[in-house]
Amino acid sequence: MPSDYLAAKMKIRVFRQRFAVALAVLTSGAIIARAQVPGAGGPAGMSAALTQLFGKTTAFTAKGEMQVTDKAQKEVANWPMDFALLDRKLRVEIDLTQTKDMPAPAAAMLKKIGMARVSSIIRPDKKLVYVMYPDQQVMLTMPLPKEDYEGSDKAPKVSKSALGKETIDGHPCIKNKVLITDAAGQTVEAVTWDATDLKDLPIQIQTQENGNVSLVRFKEIQFERPALSLFEPPSGFTQYNNADDLKQGVMKKMMDSATKK
Repeated sequence: MPSDYLAAKMKIRVFRQRFAVALAVLTSGAIIARAQVPGAGGPAGMSAALTQLFGKTTAFTAKGEMQVTDKAQKEVANWPMDFALLDRKLRVEIDLTQTKDMPAPAAAMLKKIGMARVSSIIRPDKKLVYVMYPDQQVMLTMPLPKEDYEGSDKAPKVSKSALGKETIDGHPCIKNKVLITDAAGQTVEAVTWDATDLKDLPIQIQTQENGNVSLVRFKEIQFERPALSLFEPPSGFTQYNNADDLKQGVMKKMMDSATKK
């Protein structure tokens, strides 16, 4: 069999592998665009509404970890993240290659196709969400879900019920059940562990949706105000308004790059 034929066949096989991986990553990006920390299937995670959980704390940065379990309490996702809050603006950065139990070949492929790093910015003041892939220099801009900005000019009603006391990572915490009701009557429920030695900041937050339980834990907390520039979309990125167009754009870019080699 001619060597050029084998080379062409191998190139097609590699591209198909890249295509499959990229589709999976881009799908996770669409989940971020629904104003949630990336996860499978849309767990409640860290939505714009949940910024009300931070109370009087309007600015901080932290390292975080997100764990998602299903109805059978089986872990379906676990990854680290960098988190920043400025007023009600949120920024979350993840490296998908750091996802727990990700096979090394899959992590290497993600890096190779430039889809490993994903950043999301939630801007309730602009009613927008930005999802960015810095290695590909592409960005998805989507409207914030309506329930996350309706009545945002009015303070939502927040009620807490103490469930007990626990220690998380050495921090004494009050465990609370929290209900947040906005002006439109939408209600969000969460369980928080508020650290009494960290200005009552919730260092652990648990939410539930469609049977999936999402647990976010913060570490290395700093109360300095992050720069406003962190919450602005980058310049020079190719912008898309829906996930399908972004996927097609990235696939085309990959195909063009493959044909040049």
